[in-house]
Amino acid sequence: MTTNRLRTPAPTRTLRFGDTTVAFVPDGVVQLPGRGWLPDTTDEVWAAHPEYLDETGHLTASIGALLVTRDDRTLLIDAGVGKVSMQAQPGSKIGAIEGGALLDNLAALGHQPTDIEAVALTHLHMDHTGWLTAFTEARYLITEPEWTNRAHGTDANHATLDAIAPRVHQVSDEEEIFPGVHVLMSPGHTAGHATYVITAGDQRILAFGDAMHSPIQVANPDWVAASDHDRAQAVESRRRLVNELTTPNTIGFGIHFADVQFGQVTNGAWQPLPH
Repeated sequence: MTTNRLRTPAPTRTLRFGDTTVAFVPDGVVQLPGRGWLPDTTDEVWAAHPEYLDETGHLTASIGALLVTRDDRTLLIDAGVGKVSMQAQPGSKIGAIEGGALLDNLAALGHQPTDIEAVALTHLHMDHTGWLTAFTEARYLITEPEWTNRAHGTDANHATLDAIAPRVHQVSDEEEIFPGVHVLMSPGHTAGHATYVITAGDQRILAFGDAMHSPIQVANPDWVAASDHDRAQAVESRRRLVNELTTPNTIGFGIHFADVQFGQVTNGAWQPLPH
């Protein structure tokens, strides 16, 4: 993997598969401390893999959304962090965080918020829900356990969740939520965390949200994240996803994977698609 891409926030990137287009829409970036975010790691791990960390010892985690278009219809998976600029705080699990570019980048792709017919959430954390209220014509698709546990299992803005509640549709495992897009439950990071499987011809794209935060976890699915809700369940989901990603014609989309978000699993490791 190219070291610079592992330390660089992802720009807008578009992939086309027949009549389906997927595009990463950037919103910002957050720094995640290596050992702090992945507490099962050691100093020796990072000494052996310095390419993953920036000069301050942080993983670079892109923030944004995945735009799926098909037959002039549009689905957004996740909704960024919103307008935020915050330096690292003592005792915080995360480092500096910046956001606010999602709507401008969506416009650069030729779409306004009112074009989005549905927003599917992998889970209800703040860096995935920041722009939810901007999509005034959209339905909000959230798994039943994620929505049921929103009062306790999320750090999303509760006023935002109250505002979208009338247009929330609870979805279930294997449900088709958009042409060619199905739910694959992957709980553990949160109670109702979802992966979305996008099928286009013989190609599959798995948008797996925060089931994994860094490509280093692909080869080490037993490494939990500091914010995993149920660690044993999160490990089980990661193992299942890594296995799914070894299937032929399957591409993964790791939203927080710096500038190597789109990739495949080969020989047990993440192989990013070339630019």
